[in-house]
Amino acid sequence: MNRSVYTLATLITVLAGCSTDSHVYRDQPLVAKVETGMSKEQVEQIGGPPLSISDRTVEPGTCFDYNLSQPGHQQRYNVSFDGQGKVDHKSFMTCAEWSHAQQKAREPSRSSGGGGY
Repeated sequence: MNRSVYTLATLITVLAGCSTDSHVYRDQPLVAKVETGMSKEQVEQIGGPPLSISDRTVEPGTCFDYNLSQPGHQQRYNVSFDGQGKVDHKSFMTCAEWSHAQQKAREPSRSSGGGGY
């Protein structure tokens, strides 16, 4: 993945996390304990079975949707796995939202770039 696409995807993820009550969930096992490189089995040991499992549409891999809950709060959360079944992303959005963000990040810029004069 080229650097600008990765940077944009990271920015989208950070902004999505900021629009939630992420601090409410920081001690939840999925948020606190799941780390990049973990296997699907390790994630399920921590968070239990996901609400849904979907194939990723932009990069090969799989994505688990979870619903985090605290008294008075509920929040969707995803854990995404690369083609080898290892965690490469997690965020406070659904797998579909993450896939859409990745797709948008891959679209070419609509600006002309100032060239051609």
